[in-house]
Amino acid sequence: MGIARKKTREVKIGKISVGGENPIAVQSMCNTKTSDVGATVKQILELEEAGCEINRVAVPDMESAKAVGKIVKEINTPLVADIHYDYRIALECIKQGIDKIRVNPGNTPEEKLKEVVKSAKDSGIPIRIGVNQGSLRKDIIAKYGHSPEGMAEEALNAIKLCEELDFHDIIVSLKSSDIFQNMKANQIFSSKSDYPLHLGITEAGTLRSGTIKSSIGIGSLLLGGIGDTIRVSLSADPVEEVAAGFSMLKMLGLRKGVVVVSCPTCGRAQIDVIKTANEIEKKLMKCKKNIKVGVMGCFVNADEAKMADIGVAGAPDKGILFKNGEILREVEKDKLAEELLKEIEKI
Repeated sequence: MGIARKKTREVKIGKISVGGENPIAVQSMCNTKTSDVGATVKQILELEEAGCEINRVAVPDMESAKAVGKIVKEINTPLVADIHYDYRIALECIKQGIDKIRVNPGNTPEEKLKEVVKSAKDSGIPIRIGVNQGSLRKDIIAKYGHSPEGMAEEALNAIKLCEELDFHDIIVSLKSSDIFQNMKANQIFSSKSDYPLHLGITEAGTLRSGTIKSSIGIGSLLLGGIGDTIRVSLSADPVEEVAAGFSMLKMLGLRKGVVVVSCPTCGRAQIDVIKTANEIEKKLMKCKKNIKVGVMGCFVNADEAKMADIGVAGAPDKGILFKNGEILREVEKDKLAEELLKEIEKI
């Protein structure tokens, strides 16, 4: 049993391809000043270490655009330039070797958008048509208001403009801070186009509330087979966005990795479940093998640990190590995480 993904076109961004049969890619966005090359490169390298596959930077001015050329030489992942209002900044980023341009058709005049499309085509890089519910074109608002239907039409109009210039390396995003509006806009667009979709809930919120909101909004679309790349937008360290994104995809079986199943703890717990579960999850975050790990506080929940590939449970005197439903051995409680990790290494 799994999710049947909608087949979309494949678009290449640097070394990464999205759409088609490719895994759903996880991306994030730097919160540094792009003109500060050192700080931006440092953060991108940290994001790469966390597993981020595509990184984006805000490019509000020419100083930032000219810094792009220095940044791309120091990083290993594709870099996306986020452009609003001034098409000349997009042209400079393309000149500097950016891997993808994100433009908002709501604040980019059509004639200027054509200039960006022509330059991207000549340079062989893709464009993300990034539609935001709060910044639709005036003619769209007059016809639809700030509605999901208007968001979808704005994206389709921008695609038409690109196709008239024989440009097809397009990724689309339709984002709202409202879960239901966001979902409907993406569903409408997906029913009318096969271009790959970048999913996200814009301005989702803080680490806790934003992760929950994004999980519902992005997860609902993924469950319906919609989506080719995701960004979990949080008012937090961008590394947290990457962790949340991969966790979401692993829970849905859309990316490989370790899933930790742990009990919520109660008065029966005979090991430190919270400490053990967090330690295991952190150390195995980048593991690409599908492994279900159980961490249970006592024998009431031990049967759940047995359902996992491997796991531990608390007992009165020692901890118990399970593998494939069978007890392996008793382990000193202060060595549970260490011994569990050793067994996982064998797997």
